Amino acid sequence: MVTVQEIQEVAERLAPVIRRTPMVAFRALSDRCGHEVRLKCENLQRTGSFKPRGAYNRISQLPGEQRVNGVVAASAGNHAQGVAWAATTLGIPSTVFMPVGAALPKIVATRAYGATVHLTGSTIDDALLAATEFAAETGAVLIHPFDHRDVVAGQATVGLEILEQLPEVGTIVVPAGGGGLVAGVAAVVKAARPEVRIVAVQAAGAAAWPVSLQAGHPVALESMDTMADGIAVGKPGRCPSSTWPPWSTTWSRSARKRCRGACCCAWSAPSWWWNPPAPPR
Repeated sequence: MVTVQEIQEVAERLAPVIRRTPMVAFRALSDRCGHEVRLKCENLQRTGSFKPRGAYNRISQLPGEQRVNGVVAASAGNHAQGVAWAATTLGIPSTVFMPVGAALPKIVATRAYGATVHLTGSTIDDALLAATEFAAETGAVLIHPFDHRDVVAGQATVGLEILEQLPEVGTIVVPAGGGGLVAGVAAVVKAARPEVRIVAVQAAGAAAWPVSLQAGHPVALESMDTMADGIAVGKPGRCPSSTWPPWSTTWSRSARKRCRGACCCAWSAPSWWWNPPAPPR
């Protein structure tokens, strides 16, 4: 299990290169909820999401002999950019496999950060299979988007910052795909403030966690249908599920209509903070 001390050490490691993003009040959503709502603006993070935290922490821990053949990753866009940026920052070549329908701006940005990009398959899981095969063939190190302790520890620094920036926080709502972010946030928050409620949100059309929790181990979905491409992960990670007790977290599934409603609500916010999904396909 990732410890608070380990997460604090990771925060110190990331401090020179990762931004401490602000928390801002969101009046429109606060009015709808009847409670004060603040946004942890990871869209203002390097590359536009929280992903560089885990990617940099993972890659920076690689010994010299593992860096020779570079790193490889699979992603619909955010992890791709995080890996490309982190690898380039550390002077390591990177290759990224992305689904054919990934958002064009994210493909362009990933290449701009220095990665060689290959488009394959229609889902993150298809891209991950291709990345795994590439790693076996070339000796490149696979930087998994969520299923590694170093990645979870890096994402956990988001939770650490929330506790420092808003000590009175009562509930933290976290999007959940493979589970790296929610596992990290829950690990540090529950250890320091066990009374804080963690709510993990999945798209109803890609909700692999409830099925997996019921089975007691990660279970792959037969199919997915969601506009939320960034969290469209068909099988949760083993590492996240062992990092914190998932049953201590409230799980919520959001239907397509609610996802669209959330986007409309986001449009009422300042235009600088939100990260739109890929267009429907």
